[in-house]
Amino acid sequence: MHMTHDPAALPADTIGFDQFLAVDIRVGTVVEALPFPEARKPAFKLLIDFGPAIGVKRSSAQITEHHGPEDLVGSQVAAVVNFPPRQIGPFMSEVLTLGFPDAEGKVVLIRPAKPVPNGERLF
Repeated sequence: MHMTHDPAALPADTIGFDQFLAVDIRVGTVVEALPFPEARKPAFKLLIDFGPAIGVKRSSAQITEHHGPEDLVGSQVAAVVNFPPRQIGPFMSEVLTLGFPDAEGKVVLIRPAKPVPNGERLF
């Protein structure tokens, strides 16, 4: 979620379906959302349950403008689960929680329209 918000951005280069499949995007339920005061930009430390095959993973997410701990806990989010872990200050972020920028570039999370089993893969 470190992309520059540019409404005139052109689509990315064409890729093969196998390249899409290489990015493992799963759904999980947020079980904990805590403030992350050590982060350079406002963020939450999330614990997300991706079901028995993947388990509970940690994510640092810059989503504080539209989302608060009270609406995050118990809600489902989408995340890339096969990037290498990334150290962010004192916190190890294991998955990249996904969202889209609003008109001001503030992140709005991607959420399924209806509940789905934790760990299901985007296709």
